[in-house]
Amino acid sequence: MRRTPRPGGARGGGPRGPPAAAVAAPRTARVWRTVTPWLFLLAPLTLLITFTYAPIVNMIAYSFTDWDGISPGLHYTGAENYAEIFTREDLFEVFFVSGFYLAASAVQIAAALYFATILSFDVRFRSFFKGVLFFPYLINGVAIGLVFLYFFQDGGTLDSTLSLFGIHTDHAWLGTPFSANTSLAAVSIWRYLGLNFVLFLGAIQSIPGELYEAAELDGASRWHQFRHIIAPGIKPVLTLTVILSISGSLSVFEIPYIMTSGATGTETFVIQTVKLAFQFNKTGLASAAAVVLLLIILAVTWVQRRLVPDDRVDLV
Repeated sequence: MRRTPRPGGARGGGPRGPPAAAVAAPRTARVWRTVTPWLFLLAPLTLLITFTYAPIVNMIAYSFTDWDGISPGLHYTGAENYAEIFTREDLFEVFFVSGFYLAASAVQIAAALYFATILSFDVRFRSFFKGVLFFPYLINGVAIGLVFLYFFQDGGTLDSTLSLFGIHTDHAWLGTPFSANTSLAAVSIWRYLGLNFVLFLGAIQSIPGELYEAAELDGASRWHQFRHIIAPGIKPVLTLTVILSISGSLSVFEIPYIMTSGATGTETFVIQTVKLAFQFNKTGLASAAAVVLLLIILAVTWVQRRLVPDDRVDLV
């Protein structure tokens, strides 16, 4: 009797599956798709961990010691450094100086938003004014400090300019705490105005142009366009700018350190921390101060994000 062959071949067993090589190929492709992004991130993550997170961990470890920054040995002291920071009033009095820079940040944000709104429309010499506003941010901070040091000195550029208009003064612009901090805060406005200006300008230009055209057809003025189109559209960038301004005001260092070295009541918390570490050889105490400053900035940022949530705004 002749047997009928089965569909699966001479030995039966049903239809055969795809070859092993065909199965391995898609599996290998999936593995490479998963691994490839991490290969691209390997270099920046290595740099980030090496030069950011590892120093932060070391700083936290040093904050619990009395290390002087020179000796090879470390002596664990517990929370004594933190207790000293919170019990010494002079270590926290320097935060009053940040009030000048907070006020300057408000002026800076308002001015940057004003110029970004004006220059987002079609005005003459728009490109020229963009360059003028952004140029100070490109200058090295040390150069800015030295230039304005001569600008504010007695008989310097400011006094010479005022004398051209018949205003003669023997006021020492960096001679008293109030005038010195006001002058330094004004320098910070001039320097960082361009950064906020570019952020606002980019956010405004990302708003669809059809909205402006529709608003003009409806007879909306520039103020109404700003209030109902620009302001809601740039809210996320405005929130980010405020966070950066507050954190920057609490951690001011470059300009006052170069111009006054913290003298005349211009010492900031960061300048004080640097002096503790490198002038008084109290690296452990300075590390604890840096940790406290980091926690304060994180707390302020968290509170601000809770008070002003970053809601997504859909204009179209």
